[in-house]
Amino acid sequence: MASLKAIRTRIVSVKSTQKITRAIKMVAGARLNRAQQRIVSMRPYAVKTGEVVQSVAASMAQESAATGELYEGSVPDEKAGPAHPLLERRREANVLIILLSGDRGLCGAFNTNVNKASEREWRAKEAAGATVQFATIGRKGREYVTRRGGKVAKDFPKLYDGLDLGKGRMVAAWLVGHFLKRDFDSVYLVYNEFKSAMTQRVAVERLLPLPEPPQGEATQGAAPAPEFLFEPDKRALLERLVPMYVEISLYRAMLESQAGFFGAQMTAMDAATRNAKDTIGRLSLAYNRARQAAITKELMEIIGGAEALKE
Repeated sequence: MASLKAIRTRIVSVKSTQKITRAIKMVAGARLNRAQQRIVSMRPYAVKTGEVVQSVAASMAQESAATGELYEGSVPDEKAGPAHPLLERRREANVLIILLSGDRGLCGAFNTNVNKASEREWRAKEAAGATVQFATIGRKGREYVTRRGGKVAKDFPKLYDGLDLGKGRMVAAWLVGHFLKRDFDSVYLVYNEFKSAMTQRVAVERLLPLPEPPQGEATQGAAPAPEFLFEPDKRALLERLVPMYVEISLYRAMLESQAGFFGAQMTAMDAATRNAKDTIGRLSLAYNRARQAAITKELMEIIGGAEALKE
């Protein structure tokens, strides 16, 4: 059995750790409330923006089929261009994966899950013959990719500090410039989608070119889409909507990742605090038993000495 001094030292150490984990939990909980409010209010706007862009692009494709012109969704490699340069679909020879992770740890499997998902996507694209590069947002993702020999085309450090739409526009400006120069044929987002404080789902989504609108059985029997009059025309509308969609999508992914990180950290620190409490209870019980054993031993020695003196 460990000595009383060793057990006391261990109890003091665990109590100090418990204070730290409790403090981190409280800070993460306070930040989570604000981050959750931001993503909940932002998510419907981002989803609707994507739906509007898809609707306008699909409408232009239908009109082009009727007039004989070729827009996005037509036969590849034709002379006529897409409805917008950012909607152009090319063979995936060069792929960019935007990996959003946390800058810090102490958040359970938050970083591990998103890093492994990005590596699976990376290996799958390489197996298909594509060259894969990364743009990392978050220190943990950059370190993970670098350790495994991945090529980091761009790192955006400390982007979560004072996160706002301006930072989403900064990333979008870099991304759009390289996509238009054909440095990348497609761009994918890998991030943790915030569900609740205890749940985050790893999402792998194609950002560019714009995903096709859902078709098939889900749309059969549905009410016909309403007709709109566009002012200015649809092409001018796409000129503004598509870059805005990229900015909003990146900003939303950052908010999702930030809220997910705080939720994961709060949950992990809550579990650590409870584990520390259980450990302190076990150590206190062991300490009391050791102390009682020491007292009993001393009493036996005293009684034995007294009996020896009687003889």
